[in-house]
Amino acid sequence: MRLLISVARQILSVLDDDGKVLREYPISTAKAGVGELAGSYQTPRGRHQIRAKIGAGQPLNAVFVGRRPTGEIWAPALLAQFPDRDWILTRILWLSGCEPGCNRLGCVDTMRRYVYIHGSPDTAEMGIPGSHGCVRMRNADIVELFDLVPCYSAVEISED
Repeated sequence: MRLLISVARQILSVLDDDGKVLREYPISTAKAGVGELAGSYQTPRGRHQIRAKIGAGQPLNAVFVGRRPTGEIWAPALLAQFPDRDWILTRILWLSGCEPGCNRLGCVDTMRRYVYIHGSPDTAEMGIPGSHGCVRMRNADIVELFDLVPCYSAVEISED
């Protein structure tokens, strides 16, 4: 099983070992476009893998900071209290680059940039770029994906 992320289409596809599409989800990649440099707030391209799965058993809308649940549950009142917070909710699939010099090691290391596939508030628009570099998904979708894919699954992020 592998994941294909199309930045142009703003779609994450789950493929079986024969390349058959099993599921497709609307997503939101970086508002700043694609790129690999640390501090760019861009979505990295190329071959990656799911290095860690975080949040099993957490409720929908559970808030994460530094990959740890805060005990908060996202709601409009919490948004009003923290309007500038980059909301990471429900589940996290932490990505690691597989291409040294492109998305692994040095100033282009996806994992050291803390790039995830993660849940987002229901108010976050999908289908258009809007994240700070991560791949945002709807909460119900990230729960389904989290349960479907194992650690070390391949993830390809492309501009097409």
